[in-house]
Amino acid sequence: MTVTNVYPIGSPGQPWGDAERAAWRDRVVKQRSYADDVLSRIDALRECFEVFEYGRVVVDGEVFPLLAIANRGWLDGAKAGRPLVLVTGGVHGYETSGVHGALAFVERHGDESAQRTDWLVTPCISPWAYERVQRWNAEAIDPNRNFRSGGPCAESAAMVALAATLGDRVRLHIDLHETTDSDENEFRPALAARDGKPFEPGEIPDGFYLVGDTPNPQLDFQRHVIDAVAKVTHIAPPDAKGQIIGSDVVSPGVILYPFKALGLCAGLTDALYTTTTEVYPDSPHATPQQCIDAQVGAVRAAMAFVLAKD
Repeated sequence: MTVTNVYPIGSPGQPWGDAERAAWRDRVVKQRSYADDVLSRIDALRECFEVFEYGRVVVDGEVFPLLAIANRGWLDGAKAGRPLVLVTGGVHGYETSGVHGALAFVERHGDESAQRTDWLVTPCISPWAYERVQRWNAEAIDPNRNFRSGGPCAESAAMVALAATLGDRVRLHIDLHETTDSDENEFRPALAARDGKPFEPGEIPDGFYLVGDTPNPQLDFQRHVIDAVAKVTHIAPPDAKGQIIGSDVVSPGVILYPFKALGLCAGLTDALYTTTTEVYPDSPHATPQQCIDAQVGAVRAAMAFVLAKD
């Protein structure tokens, strides 16, 4: 069913211009602190791990450093032929467990993981959006359609530049996300309004699921991660059409998107194993801690599968 767009900014059928984008930005307010929630935790990790700035975003004069964390000696691992695992979080700032799941993985398992592989974690790719619990950056651009060279999103461009320095080392890339009720009641209506299109209601899946890459699905790998996460939280069932968010379920809890064609973060590298996690923090059957634990469990299960293949 197609319904009229009732988002409070813009006119139906007309894409936003500068005035509408400014009105949207005025409507968005800071709700939490990147410095307190993320940077302070990263600072506490400096004694044990390498931390470096791979870029920065400046909004209205405020500087947001973009930080990466890696095991010590991770660059030297290239000479030894050690695989590299890339973990990304916070592509969408409102997806809280992606950020805190990435940090929790480092805090809980960074040392032991480094014994078998090198790893690199960028826990909060979109800090301005994290503070405002938003999907878009300050320019009303979705970072997760712009992980390609020459794109208009500063947050994505910084990550693209970092990925370019990694060469062909990345064996696994796992990108941590959430699907929330606000996708349906705020962000998809805002997207329709921004693009001058009618809003078409969808259905939010209740539970954890994965998005694999259409050209390279690696379903055995996806199933291994799903089985591990099922011990932490419930897996999203398909809807009446056998789909999750409009895509066919190809294995329990798994759908596919063409990562590179869509400019998605999970398509940043040519890693053999890639996946995007999606947890549902608004579920009555899951707590915020379970969502974080599910993200950590997904990373660990993905790493275990890949390392068993090497």
